[in-house]
Amino acid sequence: MGMKEQQRQAYRSMQGKEVDMQKLVMQNEMTVAVGNVRVNARGDELGPGGKIIRRREEVMREAPNSTVKKNIENEDPSGGV
Repeated sequence: MGMKEQQRQAYRSMQGKEVDMQKLVMQNEMTVAVGNVRVNARGDELGPGGKIIRRREEVMREAPNSTVKKNIENEDPSGGV
């Protein structure tokens, strides 16, 4: 069973030009994101020189085991800090 085809929506700019946002995202998914987190636009973790260390799929698979769950376990049940 294949993935569902996403509906493409084109937006019109102030100058009247059509901009296909999905196409723009796909063209730039391997571009390094701006900021202090070392990821590309897809969400892959990057190492030195922009090499992919962990793919987005691996990062998302580990997301449920993140610190959020650990913080809930360490919380005081009486509601105090």
